Amino acid sequence: MNDEGIRNTDNVDSLLGNPEKALWRMSIPLIISLFITSLYNLIDAIWVAGLGADALAGVGFVTPIFIALMGIGNGLGAGSASALSKYVGEGRKKKADNGSIHSIIITVLISILTTIFLMIFLKPILIAMGVGGTISYALEYGTIISLGSILIILSNSLYGVLRGEGDANRSMYAMLFSSILNMIMDPVFIYGLNLGVKGAAAATVISLLLVNLILLYWFYIKKNTYLKPFLSNFKFNWNISFDILKVGLPASLELINNALFAGIFSLLLATVASTDAVAVYSTGWRVVTIGTTPMLAIATALISVVGANYGARRYEDIKTAHRYSIKISTIFGIAIACLIFVFAPQIAGVFTYAGTSSRLTPSLVAFLSVIVLFLPTMGYGATSTYVFQGTGRGITAMFQTILRETVFSLAFAYFFAVFLGYGEYGAWFGIITGELVVNTITMIWADRYIKSLIENNGEKR
Repeated sequence: MNDEGIRNTDNVDSLLGNPEKALWRMSIPLIISLFITSLYNLIDAIWVAGLGADALAGVGFVTPIFIALMGIGNGLGAGSASALSKYVGEGRKKKADNGSIHSIIITVLISILTTIFLMIFLKPILIAMGVGGTISYALEYGTIISLGSILIILSNSLYGVLRGEGDANRSMYAMLFSSILNMIMDPVFIYGLNLGVKGAAAATVISLLLVNLILLYWFYIKKNTYLKPFLSNFKFNWNISFDILKVGLPASLELINNALFAGIFSLLLATVASTDAVAVYSTGWRVVTIGTTPMLAIATALISVVGANYGARRYEDIKTAHRYSIKISTIFGIAIACLIFVFAPQIAGVFTYAGTSSRLTPSLVAFLSVIVLFLPTMGYGATSTYVFQGTGRGITAMFQTILRETVFSLAFAYFFAVFLGYGEYGAWFGIITGELVVNTITMIWADRYIKSLIENNGEKR
């Protein structure tokens, strides 16, 4: 066996080895990868801020749509990772290969439908979100992002195939290249070519195109991945499709729900305050998104570790991985919250350095100082939700996310902002309260579920 084959086998073996080591081996590249992914919107916002507050707000109104597209891709990636790692854990290589090409075909079909939907309904969606006088900026940015939907969704789904075989390194390399390219192209397209917000969107889409080309090169030209998503390995199977979609669709809906929350929350802010409040929220949330990177990376890695051990019926290892993930994620959450709180003025200055954007500085500092309170609770909440994705219970994970975002967070935000009259500050505290309540419930729920697996099914060593 050549070195590449040995390395791929090592990736698979690590999923079924020491669960704590497996979690770290998967998490570290994912932390870097997700950090790079979150830089797409952040870099766009930094350069767009130079165009003024209205341009920043217009791009901010498109952010929920971009989140939704990422959500569809991440969801399908989660479905792929869950199903494929389970097949790997069961020792069913041919089924895993067939599952990998199933995943890609499903992703392409869903991407086409998503693009058609957005091209028809983009403007009505933006109007419903309260875009107001910033609609020209939002449409310029949003149209290009919508046309690039397939690139956003496909790349995230392909990452899921790689995670299904225990390889988190390749996605890191591809995304690092893409992010650096995006950083270089943004100022060139926005200011050098005088394209404005359209340039920011074009830079993002082009960088994502190159990521997909790199991923497809590894799969179909170099052919050095453990899983082989070739058409020659494809034989349609309802069970495989169901295994991918029973996690992938709910996981996509979870993240689309997050985008829906962002849209409704933006409307709430525009109602109780102004479009400036939307600009503060959408910009500050990009920073928070980067702060959540380690927790989401650990949770995403947990899907593959849990999936492989679930397929091998090693339920005690699932318990070990879950509890360890809670510990390290919560520590990350506390540390990052402290960093953002301390450096909030400096962070805000990066986005409010020019023109009318400077008036947002006090509110942005306040937002960053307050919103970080939810990060430690996310440390134990996200990892607990992803346990259910790893064991194929996508509906349960989706329910938990909807409960957290749409039900509790929005309800508390409305209560504090409108009923008690605290305006945008009340809306911020609504997010914190909703996250605290549901993340705590989810952690207890996951722990009891794993205990039931151990008690009811026994171990297979």
